[in-house]
Amino acid sequence: MQQRYVGNSGLRASVLSLGTMSWAQETDEQDAMELLHTFVDAGGTVVDTAASYSDGEAEAMLGSMLGDVVARSELVISSKAGASSKDGRQRIDASRGAMLAALDASLARLGTDYLDLWFVQCWDGNVPLEETLSALDLALRSGRARYVGISNFNGWQSAKAAAIAGFPIVANQSEYSLLNRSPEAELLPAVEDAGLGLVAWAPLGRGVLSGKYRGQIPAGSRAAGDRLAGYVGKYLEARDSRVVEAVHMAAKGLGRTALDVSLAWVLSRPAVATAVVGPRNAVQLKELLDAKPAPLPAEISRALEDVSG
Repeated sequence: MQQRYVGNSGLRASVLSLGTMSWAQETDEQDAMELLHTFVDAGGTVVDTAASYSDGEAEAMLGSMLGDVVARSELVISSKAGASSKDGRQRIDASRGAMLAALDASLARLGTDYLDLWFVQCWDGNVPLEETLSALDLALRSGRARYVGISNFNGWQSAKAAAIAGFPIVANQSEYSLLNRSPEAELLPAVEDAGLGLVAWAPLGRGVLSGKYRGQIPAGSRAAGDRLAGYVGKYLEARDSRVVEAVHMAAKGLGRTALDVSLAWVLSRPAVATAVVGPRNAVQLKELLDAKPAPLPAEISRALEDVSG
């Protein structure tokens, strides 16, 4: 698998990152073990998790595999802090105390002394940005994080963080796909100007660009379940269907798959370092790994952008 530098830093990342949002929920330990083993065998290095995923159980599941399924040194582990959920409601707390407590808890669950990349998961309007950044700074200086980043910050928030940090912020993690091109208006220019790499999550439009929801909601899919029906349903409108059909038409004409075309488009965009994919089982991961996201012909890219813009 191709490796890229993240922004202007020396951090190298595989172009696909293995997301763990479904771990300890839709993905059990046996499936997660198979996913991790297969991903690493294919040359993948980045595994993305968060303290908020399954209330820390996703991190714990990953930690239980380090050393047995894969050596810690083979992975670039990224995690996030600053967000949690209780009673179905998201709670944001990016204060210095909360961030550092979450970092120590993440390290304990993972059974490692450091994270390769640690993100503040969300902008917290109730906490001074300088305070949040001080937690990232301490994580770097104490060796508990090798690199740090920001997640779900918009353009001006990213520019401000990079300008006042006083230490390198190497990445911004944001949703980006042919079904969500909002980063292009403000975020991508800010990220490029600051020398950050973009970590694109949901590059397949939360699974919709794969085509699995064309005319139906399959049993067992995320949209069919209670927990993530709203997460996927955001992209099941008529306008989104037109984009999905355009992707499939392009894929058919090129002799490629819809997964291939969708990932190729995202990975060709400015500043994108890696795309976070979240297969729930080995079959889905194999489809992703079989995709060879070589650059799309320019005219195809323009046509997809015309439809999705």
